[in-house]
Amino acid sequence: MQIGVVLFVTDETIAPAVLGPALEERGFESVFVPEHSHIPASRESPAPGGGELPRHFHRTIDVFVTLSVLAATTTDLVLGTGVALPAERDPIHTAKQVASLDLVSGGRALFGVGAGWNREEARDHGVDPRRRGKVLDEKLAAMRRIWTEELAEFHGEYVDFGPMYCWPKPVTSPYPPIAVGGESDAALRRLRDHGDVWLPDRVDLETFRRVRSWLADEGRPDLPFTVFGADADTLDPTGLGEVGVDRIAFWVESGPEPDVLRQLDAIAARWLD
Repeated sequence: MQIGVVLFVTDETIAPAVLGPALEERGFESVFVPEHSHIPASRESPAPGGGELPRHFHRTIDVFVTLSVLAATTTDLVLGTGVALPAERDPIHTAKQVASLDLVSGGRALFGVGAGWNREEARDHGVDPRRRGKVLDEKLAAMRRIWTEELAEFHGEYVDFGPMYCWPKPVTSPYPPIAVGGESDAALRRLRDHGDVWLPDRVDLETFRRVRSWLADEGRPDLPFTVFGADADTLDPTGLGEVGVDRIAFWVESGPEPDVLRQLDAIAARWLD
């Protein structure tokens, strides 16, 4: 079982250049960095988990800048967006950023994606929140074409471009793994159609078995599962391997360098020794 972490990196937390080496020194396999372009001041969307929205949501460093620093300061760490919000992004620029990260890291990029919970954030990007899942699906399809075709062309409802060249192509063939977050029917269809890894954010063995059986029926029997944002103190790993979980990414509370390093030490002592 591979062990990684999920944490928000902001202007107030541990620096990416310190974080990457600290993870590798302790034996972590991967890191996932969430994305928010901004948080609208007027917000009706409830915060994940309820209550007040934590401060770190407001202050995230750009996810690809963060992962590029992590790439430059590590040698083996898998570098994941966890998750990026491609519905809010330009697909051509994003395709280039993902491919560039994969190139400069020597094939260590992992493109975690989701539709996003903040409807106001999507609206600020000109995306109808009610249709953000469909926008995401089409942008993923367009990016896959950019990554895999020398002369790429795409004509859809939300993305439209004529024949074009876009380099670099990813080092990873045919493209970096797409890890799909979410457990809704729409998210699972996205996993089937575009995904290479599933990122469930809660542990439920019965759900995992059901999804595994459904994926087999849909012709995707071998997709790996990553338990995403787990609690290192309470997670029971019993049965996870049997349902196809091959990675656990533990939640690390954002904070200054000493606090994050203490958390990494505690997770490593429990799960990596």
